[in-house]
Amino acid sequence: MTTRRELEHCYDALTALPEGWSSWDDLMRITLEEARKAEAIDEVPVGAILVAPDGTIVAKAYNRTIIDHDPTAHAEILALRTAGKHLQNYRTEELVLVVTLEPCLMCSGALVHARIRGVVYGAPDHKTGAVDSQLNSFELPLHNHAIWHRAGVLQEECSTMLSAFFKKRRKQIKAEKESRKSRSSS
Repeated sequence: MTTRRELEHCYDALTALPEGWSSWDDLMRITLEEARKAEAIDEVPVGAILVAPDGTIVAKAYNRTIIDHDPTAHAEILALRTAGKHLQNYRTEELVLVVTLEPCLMCSGALVHARIRGVVYGAPDHKTGAVDSQLNSFELPLHNHAIWHRAGVLQEECSTMLSAFFKKRRKQIKAEKESRKSRSSS
């Protein structure tokens, strides 16, 4: 029979920080740089990276749904596509995804199919988060692959970036509505 200590040792080994990195915060800062690229093109500021156990960043991506006219162009999906091409394999079993926002159901499903090792995310997505917030999709019994996850890495910084983006977007929409209203009444 496996002891609790042996199980904890296995989990610690599985969820270990990739070589050469001193904290998940350092990796999340890179995803925040990717998120800023999305924000610069008026996309929802979400960034993602895929990291190998040796510390190599295999893929970087940011949201491009609007600019690419593609509802699947989330940062996580784009990072998986890049990693698959780099590895010449759709399975990314050794990689860990680091992403600024909790993955949605589409992305979590793709992560399961890619057989990713783990997910580290910053901000929870209280509306559509499919790892913890609305659903723990990684725990569904229909999956044949288990993914570990860690939440809340640089959560405040990730959440602040997203909140500021949506506040600015709401202000822009309001200004556009007022502009249309004033033109139509003239």
